[in-house]
Amino acid sequence: MGVCLCKDKVEEGYLNENSRDSYTASGNDYGGDGTAHHHGGGGRTAGSHGGRCLRTDRKASLSDTVDDLVKETLEIIGSIVDNEPEPPNSMVMLHDITDKPTGWIQLVKSLIRVVPLEHPMGPSVITLLLDDSPLPTKDSVLEVADMITHSIRRTPKRERNLCVILGCLAEKLAGPSSIAVLSDVTLGYLLGNLDEGINPDVMLFSLIALEKFAQTSENKATIKRKLALYPENPLSRLERHTDSKEFILRQVGFCARWCLDNYFLIDGRKYSYEVADVDNVNVMLNTRDVSEYLKISPDGLEARCDAYSFESVRCTFQVNTGCWYYEVLIITPGVMQIGWATKDSNFLSHEGYGIGDDAYSISFDGCRKLIWHNARSMSHDLHIWKGGSVLGCLLDLDAREVIFSLDGVEGGVLKQVFGSARDGFFAAASFMSFQQCRFNFGSTPFVYPPKNRQFMSFNEHAQMNDQDKIVLPRHLFLEQLRKLSVREDSCTLCFDMSASIRIEPCKHRGFCTNCAAQLQFCPMCRAEIVSTVQEVDLDSPLSDEVIATT
Repeated sequence: MGVCLCKDKVEEGYLNENSRDSYTASGNDYGGDGTAHHHGGGGRTAGSHGGRCLRTDRKASLSDTVDDLVKETLEIIGSIVDNEPEPPNSMVMLHDITDKPTGWIQLVKSLIRVVPLEHPMGPSVITLLLDDSPLPTKDSVLEVADMITHSIRRTPKRERNLCVILGCLAEKLAGPSSIAVLSDVTLGYLLGNLDEGINPDVMLFSLIALEKFAQTSENKATIKRKLALYPENPLSRLERHTDSKEFILRQVGFCARWCLDNYFLIDGRKYSYEVADVDNVNVMLNTRDVSEYLKISPDGLEARCDAYSFESVRCTFQVNTGCWYYEVLIITPGVMQIGWATKDSNFLSHEGYGIGDDAYSISFDGCRKLIWHNARSMSHDLHIWKGGSVLGCLLDLDAREVIFSLDGVEGGVLKQVFGSARDGFFAAASFMSFQQCRFNFGSTPFVYPPKNRQFMSFNEHAQMNDQDKIVLPRHLFLEQLRKLSVREDSCTLCFDMSASIRIEPCKHRGFCTNCAAQLQFCPMCRAEIVSTVQEVDLDSPLSDEVIATT
């Protein structure tokens, strides 16, 4: 379950409606004990949090109030365990505060100074709160960009958070507004953060911000021109970290390689898929069975999400009987739901539904310590995962059992998914924002193989041809898809069936049987249609057959 919270606007009481410099909660926010209550997952109240963040004995400054609401959201966001809960009270209040430019700017300032560098969901919460806020004015956005030189005290935490915010704004604001934010100062700041010696968290989110700015074509051209002035493209240097044992640098390498393959191409550089070693890889993440914004590595075994939606993917190999096992190297410690799914499992990325959120899948969430099935969660006793943890996923179709393990320690036996699905399972996973992991389907030795039962690996039993092993950059994949989806002989009306019909007496061609049957006049010349002729070979009039007459 990705954190996808929908709500109606709730009005609260401001002491100063014009400036919103101060804030007081409305009476409905407080229980009989004077503490504030909010509703999280499962409708549970959390008065202890609310009592800390809202003040009834004095007028709280807007700055203090927003700081406390951001802190409260960080504390409770991991406990939201329903797909459609009431939003936390802290988010409802922040949404209302940010309805005015002063409040929105204050939220940005609070996010910069409050969100910890080490919080596993910190960047995700920043994007969640900004995405939940009303669209800012252009002046407000430019004021944020101005913080680069005027308002930010230089610490890795603050600069990382500012880069996350810039990336969020780049994606949220299309066209002229995005171009206005990417001033020479903003671009110089983001590119300067790619230098050696810069904190790798700042480096990573500067890269992601550049990628999101490049989604506007004029920005993309501007960034490419600036990169061309460097003696060595900084992305080429950062790309070398893709296999780093330091997991934050590994993310930097992944994102640099993605940018070089998809946005900032270098003349003479081969695409990553052209040099990837996939000789021993027989199972991959399926690039044709993936939600829209998930990034997949050139060898098909590593995946990352930098979108604000909950992105999902299945692998290329299906199992129906026997006992199977695969492992996942956890690179980021945030919210991912990893496990098993059938073809009947649906990806609803923008609604926050992923693996484990329907009856045909089951997943493990090591950040929130939950097992997910049919959009319901249950806690598990394994430790919280971190970068470097290894998740083991075992599916025994004969015994009707699923077992997850973390760093070799097994959890309990799970059977829920077999009430709806008996066969046709794939390895599958869903990713919240800024999460990444690497799959091992057996192409390399397992770190913690099961010891108490015989099992099989996908890689030993699957086969893939060389063409299917190619993981194309997204722009090449979309170009290829466009060519395949509209054949040269496609009907000019539906672009689906073959154009095999000639209209008489005007003799215009380009229509399929179904579309021609619905026409009374020729779409090209508006002449009345007397008859239609099926043409098997357009060069051979002997093959023509009159099939309809009006």
